[in-house]
Amino acid sequence: MKYLSLLLIVLLIGTGCHRSYKEHGSRHIVIFDQEHLNFDPEAHGGRPDLHTDDVIRIMDGRILLRKLNLPAYQRDVKATLRITFTSAGDTWDKSGSCFVIPANQAHNILAIHNSEVEFPIPNTDEVEDFKGIVAGDNFLPTVELMRFMTPFGAISERTKNRKPVYIPKWEPVVVWEQDITDRLSQLEGDFWIGIWADTWTKEGYIFSAELILDESPFPCAARTKTEVLPLLNTVYYIGGQSHVDIFARKDINVNANIPANAKNVRLFYTTTGHGGHSGGDEFVPKENVIYLNNEKIYSFIPWRDDCASFRRFNPSSGVWLRQDSALYLDRTTRSYQVKVIEERLASSDLSRSNWCPGSVVEPEQITLDNLKPGNHTFTFSIPEAQEADGHLLNHWLVAAWLVWDK
Repeated sequence: MKYLSLLLIVLLIGTGCHRSYKEHGSRHIVIFDQEHLNFDPEAHGGRPDLHTDDVIRIMDGRILLRKLNLPAYQRDVKATLRITFTSAGDTWDKSGSCFVIPANQAHNILAIHNSEVEFPIPNTDEVEDFKGIVAGDNFLPTVELMRFMTPFGAISERTKNRKPVYIPKWEPVVVWEQDITDRLSQLEGDFWIGIWADTWTKEGYIFSAELILDESPFPCAARTKTEVLPLLNTVYYIGGQSHVDIFARKDINVNANIPANAKNVRLFYTTTGHGGHSGGDEFVPKENVIYLNNEKIYSFIPWRDDCASFRRFNPSSGVWLRQDSALYLDRTTRSYQVKVIEERLASSDLSRSNWCPGSVVEPEQITLDNLKPGNHTFTFSIPEAQEADGHLLNHWLVAAWLVWDK
């Protein structure tokens, strides 16, 4: 240990470091450990005790929450979120989100769920009647830490006949990781971390979650302090919120005030399209466009065409047989022959709007180097989005937030 201390002193002298920063230490925090997330109004329908250190459940069990406390790190630190998932019997792929609620935000979805406060009245000119998706009186949209999609993950006796030859075995567990260092300022002091999954079964899922903080060992490695400003979140976490199909009718404009001391401004944007029917927004490529002060700054088509690579996590996915002409090496003639065969095509194999069953969703990052202080308008547009119609639940889950260095 004394040699390490001497090495650090030498490094401090050699690099001209004139100030050392307090060490808070790297941490590996288990947030949730094999917790059951399911839909069970009888078991989880009451108001939770917000003063407990234990895991609480709201929305009839569809949201897990736990309160944590962390110091404000002074040294450089990397924050990683790791979530482990397995099905407890729910056979369907569902949307999922891990999010944070800073304790100093008195008006948040947890307080609204407990009937302590209400959603701000939506500006119908901007967001129609959709609640909680943009900022309002004393309210900010919920900050998302990770978007994920559960696989068709329930293994049963009948799934053995659905396994293609290239899968050695079904994987009952999937692990997602994401770097959330840009939102580290939301994880200071007291805060709540939650997991929401859109299950409607008593069987539900099993979740574990870990927060991994890797602090620099060097005393002079100062952390760059950041500010996070949530702009938009259309995930329907709690009662009063619903499937947001507004993009089929109009764009969403969000005003943001950038302070004078802001540097290195970045916009993060997470988007997934849904509507699990033929021709729905889940299965049709749709352009997403972002404007800044009426000028287009980013445009892309969020699309995943590698979903077959997740097949081992999707045992209960529906399967069809498709005919194909296969070129193969015949062992008798030792020559290539063509034969009509039937191959399995699983629902989980199909390409989707920025997600696959069993995948994590990475946010897009747009650098705004030339953004000046003051008020600005961000416009989020999905021009060809479709409206929800009865059971055809076309909608887009979009989360956007700004980060800048202070």
